Amino acid sequence: MKVQKGTWVRIHRIVLSPEERAENLPEDTARVPLESWTKGFLVEGSETGEAASILTLTGRSVSGTLVQVNPAYDHGFGEEYIPELLYIGRDLRILLGEESHGEG
Repeated sequence: MKVQKGTWVRIHRIVLSPEERAENLPEDTARVPLESWTKGFLVEGSETGEAASILTLTGRSVSGTLVQVNPAYDHGFGEEYIPELLYIGRDLRILLGEESHGEG
């Protein structure tokens, strides 16, 4: 499927091959490539799985393989419940001298 110029996409690229990585890395890290997945606006029309260039929201130009069209924001902290994250906002308001609403 042809993806139009200006479409919000995600690309993938290999930043460093295992041979190019630093020698002081742990063995399991050193044997895999350093990879990057970046979102941005497609500079020229392309197809999924083909080479593509994007312009990121910060103005960087990045090239790689087009892997996703209209990617959603999917960052998270995994399936784990991390209690420390629950109280960050409340604790910050206390440190800043703002009123805290709620228990915890």
